[in-house]
Amino acid sequence: MKRLILIILFILAAVSAHADRVRVRLYTNTTINTLNVSFDLGYYNLYADGNLLLEDMVGEGRSVLIRAEDKMIHVSVNDDDYGRFKSIRLEATDTACILCLNPEGTKQRTYEGNLDVKLQKSGSLLIINDVEFETYIAGVVQSEIYGNKTDIFRLQAIISRTWALRNIKKHQNEDYNFCDHVHCQAYLNRCIRPDIMMGAIQSSGETLVDQSGKLIETPFHSNSGGQTANSEDVWRTALPYLRSVEDTFSYHMRQSEWTKTISLDKWLNYFARTHKVDIKDPAKLDTLLHFRQDHRMVRMMGIPLTRIRVDFNMKSTFFSVSVDSAARQVIIHGRGYGHGVGLSQEGAIRMVGLGIAYDSILRHYYTGAVIHHDPNANRNYVERYVTQIARIIEEDKNKKTQVRSKKDDWLGRLFRLRDREEREEVYDESKQDNEKDWKYEW
Repeated sequence: MKRLILIILFILAAVSAHADRVRVRLYTNTTINTLNVSFDLGYYNLYADGNLLLEDMVGEGRSVLIRAEDKMIHVSVNDDDYGRFKSIRLEATDTACILCLNPEGTKQRTYEGNLDVKLQKSGSLLIINDVEFETYIAGVVQSEIYGNKTDIFRLQAIISRTWALRNIKKHQNEDYNFCDHVHCQAYLNRCIRPDIMMGAIQSSGETLVDQSGKLIETPFHSNSGGQTANSEDVWRTALPYLRSVEDTFSYHMRQSEWTKTISLDKWLNYFARTHKVDIKDPAKLDTLLHFRQDHRMVRMMGIPLTRIRVDFNMKSTFFSVSVDSAARQVIIHGRGYGHGVGLSQEGAIRMVGLGIAYDSILRHYYTGAVIHHDPNANRNYVERYVTQIARIIEEDKNKKTQVRSKKDDWLGRLFRLRDREEREEVYDESKQDNEKDWKYEW
């Protein structure tokens, strides 16, 4: 009976853990007043205030300039003025459509799916990407982790998908699901690498659940420094699957160790003024100048290490202290980068390199968690997709001198393949379009 109940819970989790499209706010931490949109692939319908603005579609060779102006949005297409509106929408006419966003004063990005633009109360532009959920996940994976092995991207896709499904309503009162910053998950571009897309697709239908079948929280960080942290040591809430574990796999990686120098007076005055520590007490002074962590601790002299980390902008709370009396400096010797809870990305990267399976890596960092495979996921479809990407990766290896475009023809090929398979049509790869990249110059 217990086994049957568990199976039912898993199925319920799978049914609820589903999303077709999401809305993601772009350039969250940047004020955007002017945005130029060009088109790397496919065609779009342009809407203003819910009405079709142009009878013909916009695509390669055309650009849409959107400006915040006098509490309205001013729109022009290829320098032709079309007026001022409250909202703008660029809606893709096909799956194989890619937008190129060029905001004034910041970096260019490319995204798939639709684009909605409104005004914020501040008068600047609110830019939202309306995109397929799995396309979003692939973009997150590319933005959040580095590496060159498929299983690295597969496990990142699983934890990013799990987090997104669990937090799908995080910004629902603001008319979008997620932002593109670390407040949610980084989403700084569409996925342009076939190996990353491979890992994301291989993970289709996979999420992490607890023993009752519920989606778990899946925090991750760059490097644990050799030991992860308990969830309650950072966020006060104890979760059974976020337990501190030894993590030697995080040694000898990019973010394994760090050093920070602080003036002796600044260090001592901070504790004396902010935390009322009697720095004239020899025992307390010795602790402040010779604090040591061989294993993760939560406090130093009763002061949360999380508070000290924030106040001194340190990479982690896993640090020890020494003093250079001659230079009147305190030397902070740190380990790891990030909050330390959940998966250490660099530890996972090293584990994959050692041949450890992605599911074993996830169980290492999320104690007692179970990888749930959505029974609704079409494995034949996934394998077909994976086979195509593997072939494209192999072709790229044999064309090392070939200059690849930013839009990546392989993505367009896959989009067209999928669309035609869904319509039970035969895709003739020799007849694919040959779009060119286009970048707006301010």
